[in-house]
Amino acid sequence: MTTQNVLDVLQDAFLVMLRVGAPVLIIALVIGLVVSILQATTQIQEQTLSFVPKLFAILLTLVLLGNFMLNSLVSFTERLFDIIAGL
Repeated sequence: MTTQNVLDVLQDAFLVMLRVGAPVLIIALVIGLVVSILQATTQIQEQTLSFVPKLFAILLTLVLLGNFMLNSLVSFTERLFDIIAGL
């Protein structure tokens, strides 16, 4: 296995990580920002107010995009096994 092959696998791994993790992180960031603005404007400083909406949004995101995430991970794993078999 050459250095270029290793770099290609690492690049694919990073892209898969971004594809799988980015939707959940972006949703959590947006919900956290909205809740923070709401807390700042209403001066409500309840800790669960920032946690519960993020939890529900992340769960909803995982339910809606879970199939896409799992398919991305499975296809990447299949490519890795094909590469390993080729060695």
